[in-house]
Amino acid sequence: MIVPSIDLMGGNAVQLVGGERLELDAGDPVEVCGPFLRTGELAVVDLDAALGQGDNVAAMERLLERGLAAGATVRVGGGIRTVEAARAWLDRGASRVVLGTAATPEILRELPRERVVAALDARDGEVVTEGWRTRTGESIETRLERLRPFAGGFLVTFVEREGRLGGTDSERAKSLRAAAGDAELVAAGGITTAADVAALDALDVRSQVGMALYKGLLELGPAIWACLHSDRPDGLVPTIPCDTEGRALGLVYSSLESLSESLTTGKAVYQSRRRGLWRKGATSGNVQELLRVAPDCDRNALRFTVRQAGAGFCHKQTETCFGAATGLRALERTLQERRQSAPPGSYAAKLFADPTLLDAKLREEVEELCEARSTEHAVAEAADVLFFTLARLVRDGAGLPELALELDARAARVSRRPGLAKPGASHPKS
Repeated sequence: MIVPSIDLMGGNAVQLVGGERLELDAGDPVEVCGPFLRTGELAVVDLDAALGQGDNVAAMERLLERGLAAGATVRVGGGIRTVEAARAWLDRGASRVVLGTAATPEILRELPRERVVAALDARDGEVVTEGWRTRTGESIETRLERLRPFAGGFLVTFVEREGRLGGTDSERAKSLRAAAGDAELVAAGGITTAADVAALDALDVRSQVGMALYKGLLELGPAIWACLHSDRPDGLVPTIPCDTEGRALGLVYSSLESLSESLTTGKAVYQSRRRGLWRKGATSGNVQELLRVAPDCDRNALRFTVRQAGAGFCHKQTETCFGAATGLRALERTLQERRQSAPPGSYAAKLFADPTLLDAKLREEVEELCEARSTEHAVAEAADVLFFTLARLVRDGAGLPELALELDARAARVSRRPGLAKPGASHPKS
């Protein structure tokens, strides 16, 4: 749908016209990015590095950290010209790296295809390089077809429209979509209205937008809403609030007004079919922090990923409208409650009051799991390990969401450790 863009110069979020003239300076990019991250993905471009006049590595790392904490994905580009530099950003947590000058088959084939975006700048349909000053004589379609075996995505910037708020070129985008094959296609340059975003989305082309968002000419709510479809007489869109692990909490509905307020405030707001806007938790205190919004593949439903406060989502004071939590989530909730108010003398009270005891039990259970010789025994010992592991996380103020983020971050790394055991840890104690 839409990929909000933050361009960096001198550590600040900026917007240029035609890649040359500074139009606006929005200040600290971390303060700017909040609503953008709620769309699920953010594009960050280091203009200084691209122009060979320094870099914004510190600001990009802060944006990556903020994005990962929110469960959003962040793609980075600008001045990435070597395989080593690309891998370093992927290891830092970037969902994708965007390569411009370095988007050659020789470099791209050394990187995971699904994690690489080739940036193509074009003026009047012709690819241009060296700061948009040099014409190559090659059409965008030809370049797309040449690079698509090596790149999982393409970012095509219409230079003659960049920063000028004159609308997009849907007809050209249709031709480019065919040339891109199975690769993702993102268009930039001139995208100004929700209708522009919807027209591109209908072609399976995403919109990377900067200037129109900063100037308030395009708002995120209308941009997303314009791409959705409803078969309901009231025009509402079914919406599934989910926790950070993806569990459905219930079924509600969204309108343009509720979606816009949710994205702006960061608090989940829904549209009641009878009572109008429903600001979740306004009376019960069971508020939801909105992390990100995502449409389904057919654009007729939404998923809200939220952090739920209080007793839970349901009006019956259960965590979900489908009943209480089970498994690890139920255990985590019990441990969190015990940490706050464990009965005096209880086992939970002893564990949380005595770090030495908790650590000793964790070591003991890990050893017993290693010694298990049957499936049943391994399952039982693993349950003990998970119990004490979760107790340790809860004691330190963390839990399953933080664990999931860490695992996702590790899975995204492209540089692998050898995986060797530490000296002395390879053999059971005698």
